[in-house]
Amino acid sequence: MTAPREYEFPFQNPDLPRDERVRDLVSRLTLSEKAQQMLHEAPAIPRLGIPAYNWWNECLHGVARAGIASVFPQAIGLAAMFDAELLHTIAVAISDEARAKHHEYARQGDYGYYKGLTFWTPNINIFRDPRWGRGHETYGECPYLSGRLGVAMCRGLQGDDPHYLKLVATPKHYAVHSGPEALRHSFDAQVSPKDLRETYLPAFFECVTEAKAYSVMSAYNRTNGEACSGSPTLLQKILREEWKFEGYVVSDCWAIRDFHEHHKVTESWEASAAVAVKAGCDLNCGCSYEHIPSAIDQGLLNEADLDVCVGRLMLARMRLGMFDPSERVPYAQIPYEVNDCEKHRALSLSAAQNSLVLLKNRNHVLPLSPSIKNLAVIGPNANDAQVLVGNYFGTPSHAETPLAAIRKAVSKQTKVWYAQGCKLTGIKPEGLGRAAILSEAVSVAERADAVILCLGLSAEIEGEQGDAGNSEAAGDKVHLNLTGLQQQLMEAVVAVGKPTVLVLISGSALAVTWADRHVDAILQAWYPGQEGGTAIANALFGVESPGGRLPVTFPRSLDDLPAFADYGMKGRTYRYLETEPLYPFGYGLSYSRFEYSDIAVSRESIGVGESVEVSATLKNVGARESDEVAQLYVKDLEASVAVPHHNLRGFQRVRLGAGEARRIRFQLSPRDLSLIDERGQRVLEPGRFRATIGGSQPDARSVELTQSEPLRIEFEVVGARTELPY
Repeated sequence: MTAPREYEFPFQNPDLPRDERVRDLVSRLTLSEKAQQMLHEAPAIPRLGIPAYNWWNECLHGVARAGIASVFPQAIGLAAMFDAELLHTIAVAISDEARAKHHEYARQGDYGYYKGLTFWTPNINIFRDPRWGRGHETYGECPYLSGRLGVAMCRGLQGDDPHYLKLVATPKHYAVHSGPEALRHSFDAQVSPKDLRETYLPAFFECVTEAKAYSVMSAYNRTNGEACSGSPTLLQKILREEWKFEGYVVSDCWAIRDFHEHHKVTESWEASAAVAVKAGCDLNCGCSYEHIPSAIDQGLLNEADLDVCVGRLMLARMRLGMFDPSERVPYAQIPYEVNDCEKHRALSLSAAQNSLVLLKNRNHVLPLSPSIKNLAVIGPNANDAQVLVGNYFGTPSHAETPLAAIRKAVSKQTKVWYAQGCKLTGIKPEGLGRAAILSEAVSVAERADAVILCLGLSAEIEGEQGDAGNSEAAGDKVHLNLTGLQQQLMEAVVAVGKPTVLVLISGSALAVTWADRHVDAILQAWYPGQEGGTAIANALFGVESPGGRLPVTFPRSLDDLPAFADYGMKGRTYRYLETEPLYPFGYGLSYSRFEYSDIAVSRESIGVGESVEVSATLKNVGARESDEVAQLYVKDLEASVAVPHHNLRGFQRVRLGAGEARRIRFQLSPRDLSLIDERGQRVLEPGRFRATIGGSQPDARSVELTQSEPLRIEFEVVGARTELPY
């Protein structure tokens, strides 16, 4: 029989209740040590046997910035899959690699940046305006889609062990945060109670209350006058009191310094630190909390305030198993060899294939024959592996460009001509002259039987402030057009008269109205990750049928958008837009055809507080196996306040063989049928409701593009108007 293990301090004993362990640990810390442990780069405490820990880590679409890792499609591409189950599987793979890496680094004594178990993922801000540079880090413009995918990601990252967390997931940036990037350190996002609760908070609510995300990152900006990282409204009233959040809050990096330097809501480092701590910001990414001891000396804080914050942080480390024998922590046994394994590479390819959205396919020019005699591949994104990975990425051990994958996909007899055509940026001739490069593109197009144009953007053009070095607006876009000479290149190539396919590699909507009129096919590929080139080739040559859907609206023009800094939802996203889009949210074509029939509701009349089932039969009436994304939208027909045109309230990605049919079912809860009134109160009102089921929204543009109208059915909610908890 093994003798009981002896521990020097009670907090080290995993058999004691965790709250008792936390109290013991915090009681042993000095004031200075408490303040230091509230910094993202927390130093070791040798006298207690506590190693250094760096809280800063990222895994937006794979473990980032920590060497070789599996790189999945950028978040906006993961959203385009419209598949929460697959996203959960991806999150499990990411968390496997994260755990394996952490324990190997710890074995080497490396506790630096990007080596820990606390990950600042997912980004669930609403992509309300296509100009925002960081929108491709999000799951798009729909609160419902963002919430369901955010829950899937958080659960996959944190694991399902009843005693230990696999990782800590950190939904960000809380809240009302989506540009402009250049103003983020001083900007005050003014938002109505209705828009706040209807659009900007739902995904955070679901990640916190349903997925039990154990951390939340606060944003740089102010919301309605309060700095988000020190907001009593956001951090105390809503997050902790209403939603009963029990985890810890981390500030965005150096956001607390902004209080006095840019927001001007405080006058000193000490005052900024005090405001944040009192509001419930437990962890400072940055250096502001170095001034906590001075803030206490000035009477701005009490040491008891720190005990709450440090207790939350130490509880998180205990839940991750950091103070326990490794043999007791199941996730500590994941072998390093899981990193970049064949299974994860195959998963990355599957995700990339599922993220592709076919926007146009005139005369069924796609798929191309792999036996085509001459093929031209043209464009600045055709042979650039870096553009595949977007931002916040790991290093793939191998990444194949579209050009390389296309060369593998075609027959040995096919001649593949390649020309860069132009660069992503710049319009002035230089060196040998871009006009000469453009001419080369025309020459290879003339010799081809078909042309594949790989155009778009890159993370050097759209991204976070300071990262997108070629952006004209601190990472944001100043227009929605193709950059540089790309439009000129496209027009010159199309003028040759060959069948032309446009592959857009970008993280956001582009106003490709000319392309919509003139090219034969358009495939939106996002930033598709390490296997993106292969996925694109598989779609182009019919190995796989594209089945993704747009998680954002593609407007026709910048003129169709409200002012960038206006956070009101009027005129924005599919829910409130006032102009016809080029390509709507939820839209995407296939190489097969699907039909919906026999829509039904479980009851035509339900009481307030009851649920209802909406169902329909889906059949693949095409000639090949393909995926379809069935979408359920709901409209309150008798609402007392302005409500969205319709709300996505369910989606299922379904794979059907030729001729195969399946009954699909959606459950609508009272929350799904509720609205947010002008006070920000969630209310369920009696009246008539319309549900639609189909492969798209029920809007006129989607019907025009898909040549298929979703099925509609109405039902009634009876009873008294009822206020619901948020």
